[in-house]
Amino acid sequence: MADSKLLVPELSEAEKMGVETARFEELLLQASKELQQAQTSRPESTQIQPQPGFCIKTNSSEGKVFINICHSPSIPPPADMTEDELLQMLEEDQAGFRIPMSLGEPHAELDAKGQGCTAYDVAVNSDFYRRMQNSDFLRELVVTIAREGLEDKYSLQLNPEWRMLKNRSFLGSISQQNIRSQQRPRIQELGNLYTPDSLRPEEGPEKPHLNLWLEAPDLLLAEIDLPKLDGALGLSLEIGENRLVMGGPQQLYHLDAYIPLRINSEESKAAFHRKRKQLMVAMPLLSVPS
Repeated sequence: MADSKLLVPELSEAEKMGVETARFEELLLQASKELQQAQTSRPESTQIQPQPGFCIKTNSSEGKVFINICHSPSIPPPADMTEDELLQMLEEDQAGFRIPMSLGEPHAELDAKGQGCTAYDVAVNSDFYRRMQNSDFLRELVVTIAREGLEDKYSLQLNPEWRMLKNRSFLGSISQQNIRSQQRPRIQELGNLYTPDSLRPEEGPEKPHLNLWLEAPDLLLAEIDLPKLDGALGLSLEIGENRLVMGGPQQLYHLDAYIPLRINSEESKAAFHRKRKQLMVAMPLLSVPS
């Protein structure tokens, strides 16, 4: 476990940097104070009723599997880009593009022959679904990501070969799903915002340096060095229970870090420090590491 005394030189230096750093220290203190409240309350959620789209058939070692691809306007859409731009991004960095999805629980159903099978409901944004209807490329991409998401969530091994049912848009009944209402951590700017439009990577995204330490047994801090940026414009940040993913504007940076601690992603906070050119992240922990 990191010794909190190691933070003394950092804080001493921060005091010399004036008002901007003092604001970030206040942000970290706020995150620490909110930890107990976060541990006693559940993340806010919204119940949605996905609308049917199309159904695919595949299989696993346990038998037939059907995946109902559904849609709902309550699910956020992915980044808006052309298929050519998306294809280029996938070739350069497969983890750089994400499609928000809601993965439903498995439910037992009967197929057309009256035989038992398992069905899953996977919902995407409604506007994105309508766009996907006219694109074989997007449809195959969504099915692939949905299949991989179900495999990860439910420890499955699904056959990558599948076919779309022609005469039915779903199998069984589509149940309501709960999605999180809270947004991903908002990047707060410390100082005036400015990012030159001329900044572009020469050979794909750069992996920035990441520094992690424990301020306390229940609070993990991170510094991400971003020397090519002058502000937070265009930065994206996703924090999972044990994962931190950051993307930079115009594909300047990309970081995908596994963190072997249980992070309270809903209460995590981030700030961009203009003088240091760093993204600073405060991540409360759900449990104390042993």
